[in-house]
Amino acid sequence: MKVLIVKTSSMGDVIHTFPAVQDALRARANISFDWCVEEPFASIVALHPAIGTIHKVALRRWRRQLASPATWREGRTLRDALRAAHYDLVLDAQGLLKSAFVAKFAGAPIAGFDRASAREPSAALFYDQRYGVPRDLHAIERTRRLFALALGYEPDLSILDSGIALPSGHSPIPAGRVATLLHGTSREDKKWPVEEWIATAELLVGRGFTPVTTWSNEKERAVAEAIGKAVPATLVVPKSPLVEVAGLIGRSTLVIGADTGLTHLAAAFGLPTVAIFLTTEPGLTGPRGQYASTLVAHGDQPVTPQAAVAEAMALLRLTGR
Repeated sequence: MKVLIVKTSSMGDVIHTFPAVQDALRARANISFDWCVEEPFASIVALHPAIGTIHKVALRRWRRQLASPATWREGRTLRDALRAAHYDLVLDAQGLLKSAFVAKFAGAPIAGFDRASAREPSAALFYDQRYGVPRDLHAIERTRRLFALALGYEPDLSILDSGIALPSGHSPIPAGRVATLLHGTSREDKKWPVEEWIATAELLVGRGFTPVTTWSNEKERAVAEAIGKAVPATLVVPKSPLVEVAGLIGRSTLVIGADTGLTHLAAAFGLPTVAIFLTTEPGLTGPRGQYASTLVAHGDQPVTPQAAVAEAMALLRLTGR
């Protein structure tokens, strides 16, 4: 059975889909998966060795350039590629109008959430098969249940396995125990102050770790360089392609990160991962993993570097490393 997964974004949502893929592969020996995803996250999808063709979509860019002939050419090229693949089923794991629109391109039966379950109820109008999944479950479990209903098996929810593998190639990770600090995130109110990251790096050095951090824009660069200047033992990795950052994270000993997609990736790799949530709630979308933990700020009770490092050390002891 040839199935196309439509989960276009964001990075965390893409990562949350991997356990459902693993369930299906365990339950159905005759299944194969391709994936349609926003172009920036194609290298994340490629971390799963069972994913075949990765179709890149550029809805964000296309919306900004609707009048451009190139946009329409790219859309037609995607549609033609999806139809040429002759899928038996398209699984819209996102439940949005934009994902339903992309799913229709394939010209195959579409399965997705029903109106009561989809994030945008009207998306269900585009589906041939609709399934009810409670909305008060974590995103990972919702997706696992959707795949199971659509593909006809019972998921073993006691197992949480992403199935992803480290990307091949060189990673600038130093020898010894490495703690990657993921300070960058999309919203200002999610960002831990630079002073807290510096204090965290100092505590980690005192415990024999080499702090490592990187950046993807100028604001993040300023934070990374401030950490490196204050704590010279810190390795500041220059701006790098996402696949290289994934390799750096995957080869770390532990990770402390803000509410960002890369922190979800660390948890999916099975690393001791501490996620710091300042203004958002992790309940239904927070990082999940065997050795993942979330620290949440409450009112006048902030998350402290001491608490973050202590939690990371506790998780590391659980791994026996």
